Amino acid sequence: MVGRIPVFDVAPVVDLGRHPAKASVGEELVVSATVFREGHDQLGAEVVLIDAEGVRRGPVRMRDIPDQPLRMTARVRTDAEGPWTFEIQSWSDTIGTWLHDAGIKIRAGVDVELMFTEGVLVLERVLKEGSLDKSEKAVIKDAVKALKDTARPDEARLAAAEAGELLAVLAAHPLRDLLSTDGPYPLFVDRQKALFSSWYEFFPRSEGAYVDEKTGKVVSGNFATAAKRLEAVAAMGFDVIYMPPIHPIGEINRKGANNTLTPTPDDVGSPWAIGSTDGGHDAVHPDLGTLEDFDAFVAEADRLGLEVALDFALQAAPDHPWATEHPEWFTTRADGTIAYAENPPKKYQDIYPINFDNDPEGIYAESERLIRHWMAHGVRIFRVDNPHTKPLQFWEWLLGRIRATDPDVIFLAEAFTLPPRMQAHGAIGFHQSYTHYTWRTSRWELEQYLLEMSHRTSHLMRPNFFVNTPDILHAFLQYGGPQAFKIRAVVAATGSPSWGVYAGYELYEHVALKPGSEEYLDSEKYQIRIRDWDRADRTGQTLAPYLANLNRIRRQHPALQQLRNVAIHSSEDDNVLVFSKQLSTGSSGGETDTVIVVVNLDPHAAHTTMVHLDMPSLGLTWEDTFPVTDEITGQTWQWGEHNFVHLDPYVEPAHVLSARLPGATR
Repeated sequence: MVGRIPVFDVAPVVDLGRHPAKASVGEELVVSATVFREGHDQLGAEVVLIDAEGVRRGPVRMRDIPDQPLRMTARVRTDAEGPWTFEIQSWSDTIGTWLHDAGIKIRAGVDVELMFTEGVLVLERVLKEGSLDKSEKAVIKDAVKALKDTARPDEARLAAAEAGELLAVLAAHPLRDLLSTDGPYPLFVDRQKALFSSWYEFFPRSEGAYVDEKTGKVVSGNFATAAKRLEAVAAMGFDVIYMPPIHPIGEINRKGANNTLTPTPDDVGSPWAIGSTDGGHDAVHPDLGTLEDFDAFVAEADRLGLEVALDFALQAAPDHPWATEHPEWFTTRADGTIAYAENPPKKYQDIYPINFDNDPEGIYAESERLIRHWMAHGVRIFRVDNPHTKPLQFWEWLLGRIRATDPDVIFLAEAFTLPPRMQAHGAIGFHQSYTHYTWRTSRWELEQYLLEMSHRTSHLMRPNFFVNTPDILHAFLQYGGPQAFKIRAVVAATGSPSWGVYAGYELYEHVALKPGSEEYLDSEKYQIRIRDWDRADRTGQTLAPYLANLNRIRRQHPALQQLRNVAIHSSEDDNVLVFSKQLSTGSSGGETDTVIVVVNLDPHAAHTTMVHLDMPSLGLTWEDTFPVTDEITGQTWQWGEHNFVHLDPYVEPAHVLSARLPGATR
């Protein structure tokens, strides 16, 4: 039912409140609504948060949004995990109405004494009803005395009513007449890593692998050798180490190198072809070690400040134990054979997809068992393979079951699919999602995508900007040279609070299987890749120090750890992208962390241009100037609305500027 002071179109709200909007501990959440009333009297609106314990927080006053009639907004923060809600309280602003009318009428000489008399009554109500301290009461009493003093000029009496000290007291103690409450609307507050994280992906079988000099055969790495690589990953500033499936790999229809159908006896197969006579999803590949070895790997990662993310791929190789124990979990074709996976024109003869309609109870129960099995071995983050090929109803059930007992467990959706599907996965509980960032390379594409991810869909899904994956080697990296790798890393690391790289990125691996393909030549999906990390470090032919610097900048700037704070600025060159991120960091709201990012998106040529900042979006006037420091090079400049920029990708393609703003307000 509509309240006495109506509230409409509240945000963030997901599916009419049937699912909670996303929030994270410490994250700044923007709440907005359309609020209005009949007539000309003033109104007020506030946001009240209710935490998981039922404790009410706030209220936080909402303010008008410029150029959006009747639209109001407030910024709030949550500080603990769990299910929260928020309400919007709207009310008739008796104080604001009197101040508005008095300012007009008294200056016009209309009903002067009547307006002062009404003002006295309003202030006396504040004294009576407000919880004022001694100094606040003194301010109100002085104002009442001034309004009553007919010996003073009318202008002086009005000035006393409009004094900043009085207005501050009145703002802190409003008179809420005709109070209406809209809500509650649900939020779920996740731990900070659901929002802010830096991912590094590697195949443990490649880490520490070598060629046996006697046999000439490749010897697989294992959990122990992979653990030795973790120190270098942590040194680059990453805090999540993600591994593709670590389970036994099927032998029936096993793929050979570069996805061929003619494997040799030495081919290792795809980790996503899960299951063999050695076990299924709850086992580890014998070449990698044992469950105890996996536990030791997790412990070493934890010691270095890394969390292990494990792939959860609900599919099976033809020789997975499920194929004989639960044939009803698959689709049987007319000729009696089990259907393998296809994504025309791609065929995956080594994988059987699950049919969730044949035995949903059995499949659901087994899936939960597997997740909890790996949770018991220290895994609190799961990267879910192709969730869009499974029923959304299933994911809502499974993620809800896990959240009910272990709300710290995080699920990343690897769903390169249509945006409505991706958003639906976020709505029903996925904490993060892969995105289409890999294919957004031009300025206009990136501007639109940054705005989409940070504002239009942030209540539904949190993006993770992976610069590459074992499946995706974009042409930009194939032909852009080392400078292209810098460009993509800068935009990902600063544009999204979560980002990731797949091993080899720091070595500028860029050779595709064939022209027009996004598959790597000698793809690590089908064979072990031996990398000479030591040589790269010795020769300096590595992007590792650059990645480490980007992650340092991210840790030092809270603004880069947020999602909903992107502002787009302009340049006179279509190859130069400009955006900023800003966060209020002081308890009084007066201090801000501001980062301005300027990137030359052309990896082949230098570009010189003028950059134009939207000063009001930074809380500044058009005339303000301020010092900036480039966090990449250490250079400093004085910036304002219009700024000269020269970026040579062969020297440095980007500025990541920390700004010291003159009294910025938000």
